[in-house]
Amino acid sequence: LQDQFDNLEKHTQWGIDVLEKYIKFVKERTEIELSYAKQLRNLSKKYQPKKNSKEEEEYRYTSTRAFLATLSEMNDYAGQHEVISENMTSLITGELTRYVQELKQERKSHFHDGRKAQQHIETCWKQLEASKRRFERDCKEADRAQQYFEKMDADINVTKADVEKARQQAQLRHQMAEDSKAEYSSTLQKFNSEQHEHYYTHIPSIFQKIQEMEERRIVRIGESMKTFAEVDRQVIPIIGKCLDEITKAAELVDHKNDSQMVIEAFKSGFEPPGDIEFEDFTQPMKRTVSETSLSNSRADGRSEPKFGGKSKGKLWPFIKKNKGAGPEDFSNLPPEQRRKKLQQKVDELNRDIQKEMDQRDALTKMKDVYIKNPQMGDAASVDQRLAELGQNIEKLRLEVQKFEGWLAEVEGRLPARSEQARRQSGLYEAQNTSAVNSCAQDRESPDGSYTEEQSQETEMKVSSTDFDDEFDDEEPLPTIGTCKALYTFEGQNEGTISVAEGEMLYVIEEDKGDGWTRIRRNEDEEGYVPTSYVEVYLDKNAKGA
Repeated sequence: LQDQFDNLEKHTQWGIDVLEKYIKFVKERTEIELSYAKQLRNLSKKYQPKKNSKEEEEYRYTSTRAFLATLSEMNDYAGQHEVISENMTSLITGELTRYVQELKQERKSHFHDGRKAQQHIETCWKQLEASKRRFERDCKEADRAQQYFEKMDADINVTKADVEKARQQAQLRHQMAEDSKAEYSSTLQKFNSEQHEHYYTHIPSIFQKIQEMEERRIVRIGESMKTFAEVDRQVIPIIGKCLDEITKAAELVDHKNDSQMVIEAFKSGFEPPGDIEFEDFTQPMKRTVSETSLSNSRADGRSEPKFGGKSKGKLWPFIKKNKGAGPEDFSNLPPEQRRKKLQQKVDELNRDIQKEMDQRDALTKMKDVYIKNPQMGDAASVDQRLAELGQNIEKLRLEVQKFEGWLAEVEGRLPARSEQARRQSGLYEAQNTSAVNSCAQDRESPDGSYTEEQSQETEMKVSSTDFDDEFDDEEPLPTIGTCKALYTFEGQNEGTISVAEGEMLYVIEEDKGDGWTRIRRNEDEEGYVPTSYVEVYLDKNAKGA
């Protein structure tokens, strides 16, 4: 290949171009891996349940927990693609980029030496050609001088001095030709030596270095391709583990368990309604409806108040859900759901109490430190906060007692509340929730039957009258103590009474566990107020105190 110097230069440049093309390929692959990992992470994040949301509660089922595990594993799966990108960047792209720079420098050096050797041999060749032409010229000049001398020597008319001059000129030319011959011979020997050295030493050495450089490039790109595959292969076990975890989570899906959880979450605790009795309209008798029918009428034919808790127990399959905020005691819910809500509220209040007590203990310790070391702070500065915490704890405890009373009633640990207290709870419910929109209830008439024409105004009037009749029939209750209003309460609903902060009133019926206390201002004014709004002082001698 000693005569293919230019072709080798082009080929080695092509090899560098191939290497740079492969670097570009790997770089685009890393960008794809990063983009894929980012999209996987965004996908996993998109379907993650939001904290403290209803959606988060749905993930207690085994099927949704399996889906949550899938999202988590997909996040780890995305992480492995990021590892692929990082390793390819560091082990292939970065290394090959540095190697290409070194390769370009080495190639430049080798071809510089090659061009220098070529220029040297060309210079030697030019010197040889010049020496050869000079020797040829001197030989011709010597022949012409010799021929001229012989001509002059044969001519009898030429003087002896001219002949001698021609002879000297011929000798001079012959001497110049001999000198040129010697120079040409020396230059030729030198050129042959240089040419031999060029083609058998310098050029082979340079070409050998270029060959080694090219072979290293080929080996390097092959090793990079192996690394390319190995980077992928290294994460396969981890990706396989992610897929195994998804499979394991899927195998834990238990349809029986999920069904049982649905039952536990939504069971109401109501008994199914009894059979509807046959009503014979052929007999000339007053139409009646059995107690077990779904019309929910009273035995005496009067309509049940709409705000009471009893109607819900009768018409539970057909009652529409209230869209507003429910009552404080969750009496708008079925028994089982109400028990769960009350238990959650009790647990929440107990956690709040524990939090407040922890703060109080910390402040107490701080106060002790201030007392022992006055220079660290004023002990009196925490008294106000301690008092506030004490009041908060007391209020929370009262709330806990109230909700525990309702919970005990639901669980059957306490006797059921009186009609009066139950009606009052119904009033509170009416205050906080919208009216029940059941078609059956809206059409209920005083005699227990259903009618399309009866308006809501008439219905509420009947209910209110029914309530007032029962309220007025009761005997006036004796005073069992006094109370002080802690806050102002606007009694806007029927059966409640308005009080002003700091007002002193008489207690005629204490809280039965429904969160309401019955008080009296004078003989004509009495009603219910929230127990948490008053501070009660019961008379020890009073009946039932």
